[in-house]
Amino acid sequence: MKVFCLGGAGRISREAVHDLAAHSEFEQIVIGDYDLAAALEVLEWLKDPRLSAVKADVRNVRETAALMRGFDVVMDGTGISLNGYSTECIARAGCHGVNLNGFGEENRWTDLFKQAGRACVPGFGMTPGLTQMMAMRAAGQMDQVDEVFVSHGAFRPLAFSPAILETTVYEYAPDLPSRVVFENGRLLQVPPFSRPKKIHLPEPFGETVQYIIPHSETVTLARALKPKGVKLIEVRGTWPAPNMALLKGLYEYGILADPQVSFKGAEAGLMSLIVGHLLNCEAGRTTTLYGYALHVEVTGRRAGRPRRAVLTHTHPASDGSVPDWAGLRAYTRNVGIPLAVAAAYLARGRVEKTGVLIPEEAFKPEDIFEELRRRSIFVHEEWSGE
Repeated sequence: MKVFCLGGAGRISREAVHDLAAHSEFEQIVIGDYDLAAALEVLEWLKDPRLSAVKADVRNVRETAALMRGFDVVMDGTGISLNGYSTECIARAGCHGVNLNGFGEENRWTDLFKQAGRACVPGFGMTPGLTQMMAMRAAGQMDQVDEVFVSHGAFRPLAFSPAILETTVYEYAPDLPSRVVFENGRLLQVPPFSRPKKIHLPEPFGETVQYIIPHSETVTLARALKPKGVKLIEVRGTWPAPNMALLKGLYEYGILADPQVSFKGAEAGLMSLIVGHLLNCEAGRTTTLYGYALHVEVTGRRAGRPRRAVLTHTHPASDGSVPDWAGLRAYTRNVGIPLAVAAAYLARGRVEKTGVLIPEEAFKPEDIFEELRRRSIFVHEEWSGE
């Protein structure tokens, strides 16, 4: 089997490459990245003879598709703004594909994937990705699903890379159409910082205040759970408290809208200037506690009786007591490992449907949980009712 790791030199994607090298059966692992020097750094780090690197620019669709052609799967770690290009490359190359984001740019290429007999699964990291598996695990043990509350805490610096800062700013854009909740059969757009809710995450993260975010779980779970009559789906998230305070202030003062400002005869977007600062300051690149925490609550009925499930996840500590999990890697590994697991799943031919698929259609929760357990990432369940 062969895998093409698009954007595989990024801080998160290189953790997915690391996982493929450590756990997968791939005979050839190629990193295709616009930053070839960074890709070569990954090769030097991993020192695996199966690995090689090429320069790839997804904006040049024809050339990049030619690089991918003949691979079993493309593991796409590119940023949100590039996913339209990257998915077209994968579709035209005739490969399976999976990415981290799942914001909808991929859907237009579903016919090409079907013609090639291939599947593309947008949005499979921690959230979206593992969160859908957790919700489906609970829903599978209910006859009727009433409510789903997906929450997460991503404990990482605000701007440890340009792509991660792009995601941060995107999710709190003032008029973002994809920031929605699902209520009684309808998707309703909401503004940033809507519907605050206290969520207690597994230690050491504890109690957090979380807000509605524009993640794909709202849409995909509404589709997957429609047969069970789901009425309400809310997806929330948070970052470290100082990051949230900064974003809230930027939103309330209208700065997230990137207004044009003039200074000494030059014009620039105010948020664009702040982004440049955050990428280059210590506060933007560090935080005090690293890691990831998921919390998924599902309510419904089984045999006519109320049931409530709360699923959480845990991983090794970031304090350096566990090799390869210290500091930022406790965050980046959490996101990168599920992406690698999904890529291997697709390459083995375990996904029967073709086209652009939601994670709920492509993967079985128990299979994903077992693979993650082998990497010391655990999903926990608590049930009440009956």
